Amino acid sequence: MDDITIRRALRDDVPAIVRLLADDPLGRNREEPDEPLSDSYWEAFDKLRRDPNAVLAVVQDSSKTIIGCLQLNFMIGLSHQGAGRMLIEDVRVDKRYRNRHIGHRLLDWAVDQAKQKDCQVVELFVHQSRTDARRFYESLGFEANHTGMRLLLG
Repeated sequence: MDDITIRRALRDDVPAIVRLLADDPLGRNREEPDEPLSDSYWEAFDKLRRDPNAVLAVVQDSSKTIIGCLQLNFMIGLSHQGAGRMLIEDVRVDKRYRNRHIGHRLLDWAVDQAKQKDCQVVELFVHQSRTDARRFYESLGFEANHTGMRLLLG
């Protein structure tokens, strides 16, 4: 699919992004895509837009329909000799548009963003139940090397 655009998300894109996040077995249990959206989504979007180390991006087709999204977070640390890192989260492609290389182009775009910010490490989170997604990321050269853990507060 050649006629797609990847760009930074706008406020008007938030409902479409939330629908993408909710459109799978994991997201169904944690997102609330019914409009009007909860104020928490709007507040989070506004914080993301102000954060110079975060990028929320969307993929749109030629009709301007949002068909994919992801979030990038840029970090610095002492490990890896002070290497800059980029964390990729919440990658989604509308199920009607899968297997058209959109995810591949979206991840290529994300890696290019990391290079522009002089990052030496690109990491991403993928839930252990998403076996197809894991295979996809491995086909792009990503290697499983950590076991993630989390603590939900509140």
